Amino acid sequence: MVSGEVTVRNAVGLHARPATFFIQRANSFKSSIWVEKDDRRVNAKSLLGVLSLGIVKGTVITIIADGADEDEAVEGLVKIIETDFTE
Repeated sequence: MVSGEVTVRNAVGLHARPATFFIQRANSFKSSIWVEKDDRRVNAKSLLGVLSLGIVKGTVITIIADGADEDEAVEGLVKIIETDFTE
């Protein structure tokens, strides 16, 4: 199991289009992936789950992955958030 922490800097946070892009990227990995905010953890491959966290600009989230490509999953998802979904 691998995890990485990242601050969401995107102006609208992780809502609508950015969340969809994030989830599509998460689904490209075989590992189980979760997003954690405060004490809540949701499936990173679930649009409703991610949206339910209410992630806004400045929110610190933790991305957790467990599986065959866990390192690549965390690295890739942290990177797209850090680059404001421009990748």
